Amino acid sequence: MSTTDYREISHNGLWKNNPALVQLLGLCPLLAVSGSVVNALGLGLATTLVLVGSNISVSLIRKTVSDAVRLPAFVMIIASFTTCTELLMKAFTYELYQVLGIFIPLIVTNCAILGRADAFASKNKVGASAFDGLMMGLGFALVLIAVGAIREVLGSGTLFAGMDLLLGPVAEHWTITLFDNYSGFLVAILPPGAFIVTGFLIAIKNAIDSELERREKAKRTAPVVKGSKRVRTTGTIT
Repeated sequence: MSTTDYREISHNGLWKNNPALVQLLGLCPLLAVSGSVVNALGLGLATTLVLVGSNISVSLIRKTVSDAVRLPAFVMIIASFTTCTELLMKAFTYELYQVLGIFIPLIVTNCAILGRADAFASKNKVGASAFDGLMMGLGFALVLIAVGAIREVLGSGTLFAGMDLLLGPVAEHWTITLFDNYSGFLVAILPPGAFIVTGFLIAIKNAIDSELERREKAKRTAPVVKGSKRVRTTGTIT
C-alpha cells in the first residue's frame, strides 16, 4: 500500500470487513463466552492486544522472512503474544481469566489474527499494520460486546454485572438491574441464544448495507426531467 488510507482501514475493520459479521471468523469464542458484557469485553480486549502486537511484529520482519517459513513464523508470533496476554490476565484479572478459561489460550487459533498477519501486515508498514490490527480488534470486540449485552439483558435482566472482575473495585456497583423478579430467558444465555443474536446482527448489517447501496445508486442516477430544458452557453463565441 503506497499511500496508507487510514479512513479505509477503519471502515474495513469496524464495518465493511468486520471479522465477526462479514468474515465470520472467531465465532467459537464469540458464541461461547459472550453471555455477559464483562466476558465479551475481556475477550475482546485480549484479542485486540494480540492483533495489534502480532501485526506490528509481522510487519517488522516482512522483508526478512522467506515464504517457506512465513506462516510458521506468524503462528509463533501470535502464540507469543497470546501467552503474554494470558499471563497479564492471570496477574491482574485472575477471576475473569478463570471464567473465560480455555478461550484465552485459544486466541492463537483465531483465523482473524492469522488472516490479518498474512493478508495485511506482511505487505504494509508498521504504522498501517498496527492501525489495521487495532481496527479489526475493535470491530470484533464491538460485536462481542453487543452480543454479550443482548444476551445478558435477555438472560438475566441485568447489564454490566460483574464488571469488577475486569476493572476492579471501582466497577463493583455498576450493575444495572433492568427487570425486577426476572426469572430469566434460558435460551439467551445458552449457545443457541448466541447463534440467534449473532444472526440478527448480521441480518441488520446486511439490511443497512442494502439501503446504503440503494441510496448510492439513486444519487448516481440523475432523474429525468420532462418538458423543455434551458441550455446555457458559456465562454466566448468567435
